[in-house]
Amino acid sequence: MGKKSRVKTQKSGSGATAVVAPKEMMNLISELLQKCSSATPSAGKEWEEYTQIRALVEKIRKKQKGISIIFDGSREEHFSDLLAWAQDCGASTDGFTVADFGTEGFGLQATKDIKAEELFLWIPRKMLMTVESAQSSILGHLYGQDRIMQAMGNVTLALHLLCERCTPTSHWLPYIRSLPSDYDTPLYFQQDEVQLLQGTQAIADVLSQYKNTARQYAYFYKLMQTHPAASKLPLKDSFTFDDYRWAVSSVMTRQNQIPTEDGSRVTLALIPLWDMCNHTNGLITTGYNLEDDRCECVALRDYKENEQIYIFYGTRSNAEFVIHNGFFFQDNAHDRVKIKLGVSKSERLYAMKAEVLARAGIPA
Repeated sequence: MGKKSRVKTQKSGSGATAVVAPKEMMNLISELLQKCSSATPSAGKEWEEYTQIRALVEKIRKKQKGISIIFDGSREEHFSDLLAWAQDCGASTDGFTVADFGTEGFGLQATKDIKAEELFLWIPRKMLMTVESAQSSILGHLYGQDRIMQAMGNVTLALHLLCERCTPTSHWLPYIRSLPSDYDTPLYFQQDEVQLLQGTQAIADVLSQYKNTARQYAYFYKLMQTHPAASKLPLKDSFTFDDYRWAVSSVMTRQNQIPTEDGSRVTLALIPLWDMCNHTNGLITTGYNLEDDRCECVALRDYKENEQIYIFYGTRSNAEFVIHNGFFFQDNAHDRVKIKLGVSKSERLYAMKAEVLARAGIPA
């Protein structure tokens, strides 16, 4: 989660430098939405559909060049502000710092010895960006009237993140400035890089991820230009595909489930500072303390001073890590592949085979 920034940043708040005719852009957006909303292509046609969607997206990206609002300076220049903000909010900041670990990117480094199972990090709710905080923000009015946002917490978080990024007085600005300026998720792959995945189990999910993201972007672009509840959103006039891709990737690589404020259900959240930890094999060592209303993390193992502090992201395969987190973990103890097997109903022994599979808990 501590990926280093690869892209030079432009001046913060520089605003739109490109002039695009609204009608021309809306026509492209409508075409993209229509293409992404069409029925699933027949077998063997998925790549063709992907290239058509991508061509439309690239047209849109070209016309939007220079519109995004980007922060001054490099990402690492904002880590001290992140730690200071965390301390002011009541988070733990003793015993670790943010450091550069080369090919692993940025992560947390122990500044003292930490014992296994020792509580070393806690993050209070006031620091978290959640679906609930989105509902209480400037985005709340639109959220209350849009079923897509209500049904998809990850989309709500992405839009929440973008709105706060465009707000100079945002409570979460120290966190947002510390995030990577781009990612290694498949949404950032070049077309020839995606093509290298042909023949792997990951390709279908990668193509679907791109199509879904493009459809969501087109839908919300139109919504922001036409819905009265979106008229005062800070990103209304600077909502680019690159912005949405960044926000979706930020959420996708960092989202976690926590209890809602009343504890009645779970909701999605971004957890500042904690999400600087990189992954290793092990067990989940993070939980939510309802009594103290904070996210807590205990050490996975003993850490010596200056060692990197790791956490365990979960039992994902490497294909899932590439698709959702943007990295490949060489020593993944939970790596696996999906094998699709079919039993034809026209087979003479179908009933017998189906029964054997059912006993093993495998659907025919």
